[in-house]
Amino acid sequence: MYESANSSKSNPISPTSAPGRASYLRVNDSKQVMEEPIGLLVKHLAESLGVTDSALKLLICGLGALSLAVGFHRQKLYHAPYFSAFGWIAIGLFLYLHSSYYVEIQDPVLVLMTAAALPLGISLGVWEIKNWDNVPESLVWFRGCVVWAVIPYFVAYSVPNLNMALVYATAWNTEVMLEFAGLGSYQMGPMMVDLHGGGEIPLSEWDGNRWILTEPLGDNGFFVPLEHSDGTLVSVSFILACSGLQSMIVFVGAIVALQSVDWNRKARALLIAVPTIHVLNTFRNAGIVWLTDSYPDWKFMGIEMFDFAHSYAAKAASLFAMFLMALALFDLLPELHRHIMRLLPKGLVPSKSSG
Repeated sequence: MYESANSSKSNPISPTSAPGRASYLRVNDSKQVMEEPIGLLVKHLAESLGVTDSALKLLICGLGALSLAVGFHRQKLYHAPYFSAFGWIAIGLFLYLHSSYYVEIQDPVLVLMTAAALPLGISLGVWEIKNWDNVPESLVWFRGCVVWAVIPYFVAYSVPNLNMALVYATAWNTEVMLEFAGLGSYQMGPMMVDLHGGGEIPLSEWDGNRWILTEPLGDNGFFVPLEHSDGTLVSVSFILACSGLQSMIVFVGAIVALQSVDWNRKARALLIAVPTIHVLNTFRNAGIVWLTDSYPDWKFMGIEMFDFAHSYAAKAASLFAMFLMALALFDLLPELHRHIMRLLPKGLVPSKSSG
């Protein structure tokens, strides 16, 4: 979900540095956008290969997921440790490359999470190569968790028809929820496409492949604008990230990767997690739309209502809901709880008191 009336929320950021001291950040003065060296390196590599940086990022993600899948499902292969290490680093790099975007839209939670992904991925890769024969079962589970979280999202993003179906369903569910709750009368606008070079066009004018994404799109990809019943635009549109798919795949990956659990219990856990997240996400989207539409001039310490509802309030509520969801699943899948506790730093794990 993004604020379509003002989708570019970034403020110019100019890092300061002491005289004679080089800064690790580079500022593109023509666009006033902060750039960092790894992102620039990937961009130059993409240019030398004759592809867009978006396409190269997707390639990095896909190769990383496949490499981790080899490390998870073919653990006895001689080169499995190296496949796994490459997978961790590639996935970490893919997530890290999105941190600059979250800096632009001023989302501090995702800035921290994506920026930490690369050093964490490198650390995991090096550690697995050195300790492959003694890798804890919980880390093997985590490897599979990442595989089966990344692959579904990668497929959903890379297949335009599936991508658009999820976006359309999200917008429709939110519209129904708003009208059912008596929060206004809305309707969905036509499916739009955010082009990579800039500009937005209706889907009917887009001549791209509908079954495999062969060209890069803009940050918003396929999106559905929301309108009032009289046809006036609401300043909120729906994109793939609004579908709650990112939250769903975290639980899908965590559940599917449990190798010691039979599929009956896995299926029951998935039937609890996925529909519940979908319903909660619909409430979340409806709340963001209503607050943004009802209080367009509200500000708090320079933060507008959309940013406050989307980047702060909704994320805090989502994290709390995910925590409660995990507690419910731990009762059904104690193996899941055991793996998570073993991966936590020892200082965060409560010690067992002797009787």
